[in-house]
Amino acid sequence: MTTKEERRLKIKRSVRNKISGTTERPRLTVFRSNKQIYAQVIDDTTGKTLASASSLKMEVSAPKKEVAIKVGEQIAKVSLEAGVQTVVFDRNGYLYHGRVKQLADAARNSGLKF
Repeated sequence: MTTKEERRLKIKRSVRNKISGTTERPRLTVFRSNKQIYAQVIDDTTGKTLASASSLKMEVSAPKKEVAIKVGEQIAKVSLEAGVQTVVFDRNGYLYHGRVKQLADAARNSGLKF
């Protein structure tokens, strides 16, 4: 019997075998903890992080889904400033539901193309 974390890591490995960020189309990856949510735009060919946003710097006492929306808008703004318009979405083994979906929708609505 596998734990929740082992299951997520197995899904993460299978997803990462299929997708990879390039210079033209980097990878937008999401990590969520119990309290925070983080997003990074990564170019896998050079191994560099082009843009990042997280809820750590935000002093917001809002529900987690609303914080995820703010992080999605912030990552879109930062990556558009860095010259990135299109990305590949990496949900990092999480279900495309809840905070992960809210972040992705907010980034999409703010101008990023998936």
